[in-house]
Amino acid sequence: MMDKKPHIKPYLYGMLAGFGAIALSIIFFFLIYRFDGFGSAISTLTGILMPFIYGAVIAYLLKPVCNSIENFLRRFIPEKMNGLINALSVALTILFGLLLVYALVMMIVPQLITSVTTLYYTAQANITRFMYWANHLEFIENNEQIMELLNSAYAALNTNLDTWIKNTLLPSMQNIVSGAAIGVLNVVTVAKNLIIGIIVAVYMLASRKRFVQQGKLVLHSIVRPRWAQLITEEVKYADRMFGGFINGKIMDSAIIGVLCYIGCLIFKFPSALLVSVIIGVTNVIPFFGPFIGAIPATLLILIQSPIKALWFVLFVLILQQLDGNIIGPKILGNTTGLSSFWVLFAILLFGGLWGFVGMIVGVPLFAVIYDVIKKLVIHGLQRNQELTLLNSYHDQFGDPADDAAAQPAAPQPAENQ
Repeated sequence: MMDKKPHIKPYLYGMLAGFGAIALSIIFFFLIYRFDGFGSAISTLTGILMPFIYGAVIAYLLKPVCNSIENFLRRFIPEKMNGLINALSVALTILFGLLLVYALVMMIVPQLITSVTTLYYTAQANITRFMYWANHLEFIENNEQIMELLNSAYAALNTNLDTWIKNTLLPSMQNIVSGAAIGVLNVVTVAKNLIIGIIVAVYMLASRKRFVQQGKLVLHSIVRPRWAQLITEEVKYADRMFGGFINGKIMDSAIIGVLCYIGCLIFKFPSALLVSVIIGVTNVIPFFGPFIGAIPATLLILIQSPIKALWFVLFVLILQQLDGNIIGPKILGNTTGLSSFWVLFAILLFGGLWGFVGMIVGVPLFAVIYDVIKKLVIHGLQRNQELTLLNSYHDQFGDPADDAAAQPAAPQPAENQ
């Protein structure tokens, strides 16, 4: 007997798919058409959640320290006092972070002020010394035009400096004072966000294991076990990538900054601490960092001693070779598995989107995206039974970053997707 009721599931699925496609198209068009309003809403939401962003960043950076302290305390405190271990590890971690920041500020800020002040007076003295030398040079003394040009340039420099101070700097002080309220408000806002962020970081560090388990519960309640396992593995990979790269890069840059400071003291380069801070901070940026830091540092030394500036360029080249071939690989290894082309692409892309922060997090973020795309490609090749293409690719190019990916994935039990 024929079934008079038509099977409506295919039509229902088709109708839902069409509705979903139309809804996504409308949402996409709305985001493009009202991009400014959408960006303003995101900026407002980001400003509200800024203390939590600060707290999340602080907690993530201090998480390895907290885990190390907790493992150390477990050797001496019984397992039944787990709450005490957790509280002590979090308290000692926050104390370590605050002491580290305090030590850096007290060590660097006074020296930076001294270096900048010395740089200002040294530049003035060098200009005066150059003018004295030029005025007593026989070639210039015998040429009245050159002598007048130099003297007029020197007089104009002093006059313009005095005029700028009297007519520009001093009147602008009134604007500075009138705008001081806004500046104080901004400082208070940043300080408030930072203080709340530290409190948020304490809660995050104390509840980090609970948050992980809660995330697993939510994930397994939404998707099937196979997809939950894949997502969990990718999140773990992203955590290893970001944690290993950022913490390793900070440690590497700190070592380079210290070595640069020691070298500057040995070779008696001027403004040693200021130059070392510039080299160390900019070294956090992959690929472009050494060049970005070397340019202003060399200019600072060039103002005070041109000969030493040339020696400093040679010193920085040797230091960067040491970092790129010995120190960096020892600390970071091949954490990202990206080629130089994709590293350059990631820095330019995310640096253009998010500035300095994007240049730092762009490489590990793109490495995670690259890993997801790579797994999707391998899954598609397996589904289409085209793994021979992947094997021939590895035979031809021998990409070590994808060696693990070249292995076929373990067969999964059949289930409805």
